[in-house]
Amino acid sequence: MKQFICLLTALLLSTQIFAQDKKLIRGFDGGMMIHSGFLRGTIDPIGLEASGAPFGVGGVARLHLGNNFRVGGEGYISTLNQNGNGSYVKYGWGGLEGDIYFTAGRWMPFLGMTVGGGRATTLLMSETPAEAWKAIDDTIYNSEGFMAFDPFVGCDFIVSQAMHLTLKVDYMHSLMRGHQTLPIGPRVYFGFLFYH
Repeated sequence: MKQFICLLTALLLSTQIFAQDKKLIRGFDGGMMIHSGFLRGTIDPIGLEASGAPFGVGGVARLHLGNNFRVGGEGYISTLNQNGNGSYVKYGWGGLEGDIYFTAGRWMPFLGMTVGGGRATTLLMSETPAEAWKAIDDTIYNSEGFMAFDPFVGCDFIVSQAMHLTLKVDYMHSLMRGHQTLPIGPRVYFGFLFYH
């Protein structure tokens, strides 16, 4: 996996940055996105099959290098509710992001990857709380850090030179060894970006 990430990074840099003219930084963009999708996975330590549609929010900020390459950072919080009683699997993550893009009229398709990590928090209750601040038996809680890589593909719609609407799909993979605690699957993001 490390070799794949290094190879992709070297390929993007060699084909996009060095092929451009002398002005390296051409601008920047940033904005907010909401997301949902479908996640599924077995939380190994307790043998729970967690699945469903997450909901989350986050954002991205990038520099434009040359005519077809962007690099920056992004971060999100995603919550997957479980059992209908307030239980959840939640994770916040972020990292370094790079992508290549092309412009065709008012459309800007792109392909890229984020490498980083975050923290996964799981709270699972066996029953619905009867009242606030009341203890519940058989409750499981865990919080741990993780490393991940997140390939994505998407397309911007150019509303104006200063504003784009964006749609992307990703599929984050945890790099944790040993046991699995993160349900995985595709997420669909929609948001707006401001360009300068």
